[in-house]
Amino acid sequence: MDTGSELDKPLGQDRRNKRPGSRPRGSLRLWLASIAGVVVIAGAGFVALQQAPLRQQEPQMQAEAQSGSQPASAEALPVVIEGGEVADKRLSGDSGANVQRTLTNEGQVVTTISPADRGNDGPIIISGAETVGQDPRVAHLPVPELLEKTEFGRLPVKGADGYRPFDAYARPWSGARGTRLAIVVGGLGLSQTGTQYAIATLPEEITLAFAATGNSLQRWLQESRRAGHEVLLQVPFEPFNYPQTDPGPHTLLVEDGPQQNLADLHWAMGRITNYTGIMNFMGARFLSDQKATETVMRELAKRGVLFLDDGTSARTVTEPIAGAVGVPHAQADIIVDAKVGRTDIMKKLDDAERIARRNGSAIAVASAFEESVDAIAAWANEAKARGVEIVSVSALADDPEDP
Repeated sequence: MDTGSELDKPLGQDRRNKRPGSRPRGSLRLWLASIAGVVVIAGAGFVALQQAPLRQQEPQMQAEAQSGSQPASAEALPVVIEGGEVADKRLSGDSGANVQRTLTNEGQVVTTISPADRGNDGPIIISGAETVGQDPRVAHLPVPELLEKTEFGRLPVKGADGYRPFDAYARPWSGARGTRLAIVVGGLGLSQTGTQYAIATLPEEITLAFAATGNSLQRWLQESRRAGHEVLLQVPFEPFNYPQTDPGPHTLLVEDGPQQNLADLHWAMGRITNYTGIMNFMGARFLSDQKATETVMRELAKRGVLFLDDGTSARTVTEPIAGAVGVPHAQADIIVDAKVGRTDIMKKLDDAERIARRNGSAIAVASAFEESVDAIAAWANEAKARGVEIVSVSALADDPEDP
């Protein structure tokens, strides 16, 4: 019986039939939520892409460098200098230079140093530079700019800038003004075994002098320089009783005149390289003649080498002429092996030390006898322990160019 009341209708009988393809209300909400999520994620990604990457720091560093500021950690991040004259004087040798530092993409700093344009002719000062002597690693090699090729071989000559072989091949010393003693051992090159023994035995502070008439001189010269020695060249000059006493081939003679004497001098000077100067072998007559001596000294001044007078002649005129023409000059004070015996040589070396203590410096000369070499080697090591500085001849020479 139908009462017309909703209560009498069976439960569920009033549901509408679903149309094919219709979407449930719950599914619509899920779909809308999914679209909203995608939009949020896409928006976040877009915003992120508009910001600079966190590790891209180079533009910031370059801006700081250009403005003169530094990053918070100055040690970790080097300053980039675009260019200009260096202001940091702690960099030895950079004075008057253009310095450019470039930061690479890998985070490395590349420094380029180039000469700056000079607006005047003022001096260039390079701090910490060694101005005397060669690098020990190449001391056996001559400086090409200080050589002149001639028919007599390679002769020493001043460089275009005035640099001298005297400066280039000198042995450096401390510069202290204490007791200084130079010891020269000559006659090397005449005996092969004696020369080898002297180079191997003598301390490197001892100056070695090679006879121009010796053998294998360039080989011994190189060994001496590798061992740290300063080197002289012994040139034969005419003694008073020539030819009864003959110094050997190519002896410079007063009667030969300037042309022949210069030829003989050049022959001797072309025998080796890397020497600071020459030393006479005999020569009492020649070196007492003013005209003959002046010819030699003017040539030595031109070539930038010193002259050591062995001190055996009281009539020598080498010192005043050398000073007049501009040659570095030294003169020996004592010969220590006029008597060849260890005791006598030791006594003479003690005398040389007394002269040095009295005058501040002294020069002793000897020949390359085995007894002399042994005595000098032992005595020199003892003298150094007593505070005597063994120096080379160049350190004691009177140099006209020394300010």
